[in-house]
Formats: sequence, structure tokens, C-alpha cells
Amino acid sequence: MKKFLAVFDGYKMSHSTMEYAIRLSQAGDALLVGIFLDEFIYRNYNVYKVVTRAENPDAVIKELDAKDKNTRDKSVLKFEAACRTAGIEFIIHRDQNIAIQELKHESMFADLIIIDENETFTKYKEQPPTDFVKELLGDVQCPVLVVPSKFKAIDKLVLLYDGRPSSLHAIKMFSYLFFNLKKLHVEVYTVQDQHMKGLRVPDNKLMKEFIKRHFPKAKYTIVKGRAEEKIVAHLDKRQQNELVVLGAYQRGEMSRLFKTSMADILMRELDTPLFIAHNK
Repeated sequence: MKKFLAVFDGYKMSHSTMEYAIRLSQAGDALLVGIFLDEFIYRNYNVYKVVTRAENPDAVIKELDAKDKNTRDKSVLKFEAACRTAGIEFIIHRDQNIAIQELKHESMFADLIIIDENETFTKYKEQPPTDFVKELLGDVQCPVLVVPSKFKAIDKLVLLYDGRPSSLHAIKMFSYLFFNLKKLHVEVYTVQDQHMKGLRVPDNKLMKEFIKRHFPKAKYTIVKGRAEEKIVAHLDKRQQNELVVLGAYQRGEMSRLFKTSMADILMRELDTPLFIAHNK
């Protein structure tokens, strides 16, 4: 049995994460671990305002902390109830140390992390990709499924392949985790440099031998141009609810400053679940 982690902020629980996690745990025959990152310094109110404005700040903080705990406890109960209704095996971890560090550590012992693209683990909103998600993706020890804020049942897989080991590694990892999803429509999508002759999948013979064993009904789309433009335009025209598989997120910190990841672009431009894996 596999082990999937569904990551939650108990103050603003992502129902999309919960729905994707339950459905995919059923499809992947996985134990689902609800990771509630109850970071001890993260409160759902402004401590500074309380300390500077309240007549009795200690009493107010105690009351607000109790309210925060109640909110987080209710989120855990919602997750428990949903898992019991779905009939899946689950457990709950409530990690109270620094959220990003706890999650990176837990990723060492997991097959997949499922997280909402909007998660910040602060009171503040950010546009995807958030700083929290980017930091996680840059140094995680297992594949990550980044999901949009609204759940849509998956009916097609798009495997982004550019000939690099990282893109093939992501396809392999997805195949190993989700054998039961191979019955969906599958498209292998490749963007070639516009100066290359012909339209061929990189390592054409070997790639097609591999894909035939793992996704026997896959179809191929090969186009020329800039990958960032072609991929976004192709996915933006979609008529099905697609899950996109891609690799090549991990780079050094300086590299990430100068070159935007394809995952960053897709999170910013589309509302599509992204399965992201990299080989180190």
C-alpha cells in the first residue's frame, strides 16, 4: 500500500485538496495521511494589535488561542468524516513545529504530497505559485500534486515530455503510483525547437516502447515553438479536466532567480492539477 500526504491549513481548510486526495487515494490504493501543519507561531489573529490595544492582552490572547484551536479541531473532524464516508484508510498528523520544515521531513517517508496551489500558511493571500509551494517544490523528497482551489474530476492525462531525464522520471513516477488511471485518455505532449527538422518525439523508438507498456492507449502531439507559449495555449483550449505530469522543477536557488519553472508558469496561468516530480 502506498502512502499519500494531504496537506492542510486548519484555519482555511482546502476542500479541493481533500477531494483530490480521497479520490486519488482510492485510485492508488493508498493510505491517506492528513497533515495538519499547526505551526505554534502561526495564529489566525494579529498578536501585535492585541498586545498594543487590548486592556487585558493575556486574557484576550487566551480566548483567541482557544478559538483558533477550535477552528483547527473542526478541520480535522471534517477530514476524518470525509475519509470514513469514502471508506479509505487514513491517519492524522498534527505537526506543531515550523510548517515547511515539518512537511519536507515528512516527504522523506511518503509516496506523494497533495497540496492546494494557494497554500501560504500565513494569514495573507498570494497568487500562485505561493512562496510556501515554491519552497516545497524546490526541496521535496517525493512527487507533489499541486491542485487548484476547485475540484474537478480528472478525465485526461497530459504527459509533458521534452527528452530530458527529469520529464521521463515524472512520467515513470506517475505510472507507478496510479496504475488504475491509465484507462483515462492520455496525451504525450512535446514541444520541439522551431529550428529542428521534422516532428519526432525525442528518442522516438525508445520512448514509444516505454509508453506503450505503461500507457498503451496514449496519443502523441508534437509541435514546434517556445515551450512556455505552446504548452499554456494547448492546455488553455482543453475541453476535458486534465491532470498534467511534468518534471524539472528542482534547480539551485540562483538558477530559480533567473529562470522561471514551467510549473510556476502553469500554476500562474491555469487551474489544472499538476503532478510534479524531479530526479536528483
